[in-house]
Amino acid sequence: MKPPYKITSEILNLIVSIAQKTGEVNAAFLYRPPAELRKKNRIRTIQSSLEIEGNTLSRDQVTAILENKRIIAPQKDILEVKNAIQVYDNLSQFDSTSISSFCKAHKILMADLVENPGQFRTKPVGIIRGTTITHVAPPGNLVKPHIKDLFDYLKKDKELILIKSCVFHYEMEFIHPFMDGNGRMGRLWQTVILRKYSPVFEFLPIESLIKARQSEYYKILGESDNKGESTGFIEFMLQIINESLEELLSNQNVTLSEKERITYFKEIIGKEYFTRQDYLRHFKTISTATASRDLKLAVVNGALQKTGDKRVTRYKFRE
Repeated sequence: MKPPYKITSEILNLIVSIAQKTGEVNAAFLYRPPAELRKKNRIRTIQSSLEIEGNTLSRDQVTAILENKRIIAPQKDILEVKNAIQVYDNLSQFDSTSISSFCKAHKILMADLVENPGQFRTKPVGIIRGTTITHVAPPGNLVKPHIKDLFDYLKKDKELILIKSCVFHYEMEFIHPFMDGNGRMGRLWQTVILRKYSPVFEFLPIESLIKARQSEYYKILGESDNKGESTGFIEFMLQIINESLEELLSNQNVTLSEKERITYFKEIIGKEYFTRQDYLRHFKTISTATASRDLKLAVVNGALQKTGDKRVTRYKFRE
């Protein structure tokens, strides 16, 4: 069965806004942000997602672990961060429509933190906030069929990826397929799905914006449970996605390095031959001299092969 939700005018307006901002991101060559910004956003992502689940480490401490420095903190919290770093560093290896890939991610994320990481629960489970039971998940014997239906929807339904990513996030939290780690897995897998829409989502700190609105996040999850559909949650998560793109675009004055320009252009041009003018058409803010220097360094470093001379010079990326 297709998960229940409605397409509202709010959802349609947010889809249009996200599409426009994604186009601006591509035009500004921010779909793979500069290295320092990628690192900063990855730290924000990991720290925020784990803080939602009770991890006590600060961004400075997460940074230290990422840089292989020793810190004084609870070992469980340190292990959670190390596991999360490993998962997020390998996002491109996960297949968003594969159940086995989904379980593999959980196994890495929860290694040495729970019994049988990567395996679906067979026991009943509920969610308690404070002294109140806020959610009773489906029985253990229904987990596998529910997850299969959800992945079938993800793989086969013609719905927009943006919407499917939000639906999956909500439905996964509702099913609660693992004994622990479901919250961080829901947020992680939405990012894995969103990478199919645009590679920029690998580096956007969506989790930090969720953390800033954590009470609203849980409230809307509960309201969606009560209504039996994920419409409100889809609207909420699309707002978060829209805000994350807006934040990235506000940093678009970040100067790209020569290596980053070459990397971007390789993704654009692929295996085709090109000229310096082709390169300049994509980087309109740099001078002819800078373009020549970029290409010369890439040839010297072995990234490019050069043919011809002066006006008939052409370049091609090596295999």
